[in-house]
Amino acid sequence: MTNKKLQIRWLGHSCFEFRSPEGKVVLVDPFLSGNPVLSDSLREIKEVDIIAVTHGHADHVGDTISIYKSLRPTVVAIFELALHLQGLGLAQTDSIGLNIGGEVSVKNIGIAAVPATHSSTFAVENKIYSAGLACGFVFTFEDGRRLYHAGDTWIFPEMDFIRWLYKPEIVLLPIGGHYTMDIRAARLAVEMLSPDIVIPMHYDTFPEITASPSDLVLELARLGVKVVVPQIGVPIDF
Repeated sequence: MTNKKLQIRWLGHSCFEFRSPEGKVVLVDPFLSGNPVLSDSLREIKEVDIIAVTHGHADHVGDTISIYKSLRPTVVAIFELALHLQGLGLAQTDSIGLNIGGEVSVKNIGIAAVPATHSSTFAVENKIYSAGLACGFVFTFEDGRRLYHAGDTWIFPEMDFIRWLYKPEIVLLPIGGHYTMDIRAARLAVEMLSPDIVIPMHYDTFPEITASPSDLVLELARLGVKVVVPQIGVPIDF
C-alpha cells in the first residue's frame, strides 16, 4: 500500500526507521537488542528494504546481521565496514560499499555517503580493527524530499557542502556530547545546514550522553527552525 507521507520512527539512540512515500522501509543504525532505552516490544523488525550503517561501533552496527539473515534487505555502509559485514554473513550481492561522496540508488531511494567526524572500528576476539571512515547519509525519497542522518559526528566545514549539494529539508543531529556534538555545536550545524526541521538523536541512552532536547528547541527557536522531538517507537508523518 502506498504511503504518500514520509514516516519517521525513532527507535532510540541513532536508530531510525523511515517509511518512504512509496512504502519502502529504511533502517539506520539498528542498535536494538542491546539498547537499554528500548522496550522488548520494539526490538523486533518485521519489515525492512534497506539497512544503512553509519560506522562500525557496536551501538550502530547493532543487529544488522541478524535482521539481514531474517529479512534479506540491501545493506549500505562504508566499503571497509561492508567487507567486515560480509565476513559475518552478509551476501556480496546484498551489500553496497560506498566511500565519502559516493551516491547510489537503492530500490528507488537515493543514498549519498557524506563525511562525519568520528572514529569507526569493530572488535573481534578483544582486538580492535578499523572499519574505514565514519559517515552520514543523505536520503532522497521518491517524491524528491531529502533527509540527512548525520551519524556520530561533531560539526565540520563540509556541512556547508551538504547544504549546497543536497539541501536536506529534515536533519537528524546527535546532541548528547562526549562522543559527538552537543547542543551548542548542533546549533552551529543547523546554521550551516539550514534545514526546515531538526530531529535530535544520540542522547540519554547512556549516562555519558545525557542531554535535554528542550534546550535544543530553545536554541533553534531563535533561528526560526522547527525542532521535532520524537518519542521512542511513535511514528511521525511528514
